[in-house]
Amino acid sequence: MALKGRLEDFGITQLLNLINLARKTGTLYLEGAQKNSYLCFREGKLIYAALEGVEDSLPVILQRANVFTAEQVRMIQTNMAGRTDRDIAQVLITSGRLQQQVVVKSVRDAILDLVYQIFSWHEGQFRFEPSKLPVQGKITTSIALENVIMEGSRRVKEWERLQDELPDLDIPLKFAERPTTPLRDVNLSVEEWRVISFVNPSNTIRQIAQFNNMSELQIRKIVYSLLQAGLVEIIRPPRPTVAPASARQVPEGMPQPTAAQMQRPAVKRGIVQKLISRIREL
Repeated sequence: MALKGRLEDFGITQLLNLINLARKTGTLYLEGAQKNSYLCFREGKLIYAALEGVEDSLPVILQRANVFTAEQVRMIQTNMAGRTDRDIAQVLITSGRLQQQVVVKSVRDAILDLVYQIFSWHEGQFRFEPSKLPVQGKITTSIALENVIMEGSRRVKEWERLQDELPDLDIPLKFAERPTTPLRDVNLSVEEWRVISFVNPSNTIRQIAQFNNMSELQIRKIVYSLLQAGLVEIIRPPRPTVAPASARQVPEGMPQPTAAQMQRPAVKRGIVQKLISRIREL
C-alpha cells in the first residue's frame, strides 16, 4: 500500500531520511506547485530521478555536460532513434566515442541537479510506491542519501538567501556605467562569461538562464556575484503608485481577518508520527 501525504506536513528532507534509515526500495512521486517528479531508490540509495513528462535522454544529458555538441546529439538521435539510453551508451562506449566514467558522472550530476532543485519544494503532494522502479532502459546510479541530504539542506539555505537578494528574475541587466574593476582584469568562469554575453536591456535574467540551460539557483548565484563585483546593474522598473492605507482596507460589511487566519497553521506532531510509522511498515 502506498504512503501518501502533503509536503507541507512532511518535507523532502524528512522523507529522504526515512527512506535512508529504513533502506527502502521503491519510487517517491512528488506533485509540486508547477511540476511533478519521481525519485527511485534501491535499498535506501538514490538510483534515478526525473521530471514527469520531460525526461531527458542520455544524448541531451551529455550535451548539457558539454560532452557532445548539439550537432553530434542530433546525429546520435537520428542514427539510434528508438533505442534506450542503455543501448545508446553501450554503442558509444564500444565504438570508443565515449568513456564509461563520463556516462556515469554525467548521469549522476543530472540526477543530483534535479534532486537539489526539489529540496526547495514546500507545497504539494507525495506518494511512495514500495518496490516499484520505472527505470527500464534507463542508466541508473547509486548515491548515498546522507550526502544528498546534507548538500540539499545547504543549498536550500543558500537558495533562500539568494531569493532575498534577487527576488525577481523577470528584470533585465545592463553593464555598469562605472564598473569598479575593468572587465578584462576580472577572472570569470566559463558560465559567468556565458551570462555576460547575454547582458542586454532587452533580456531578462530568466531569459538569460533559459538561453544557457541554467537553473534558477545557478543564474541567481552568477548574477549575484556579478552584481557584487560591480560589473552589472539591475534595471529597476518604475515604482507603481501606492494607494493610501485607507483605500486598502477591507470593504465595509466584509469580516476582518483574524490573526489565526493570517498565519500559517502549525503542523500537528501526530501527523508526522503517523507518516513515520507508515513508511516503516511498507
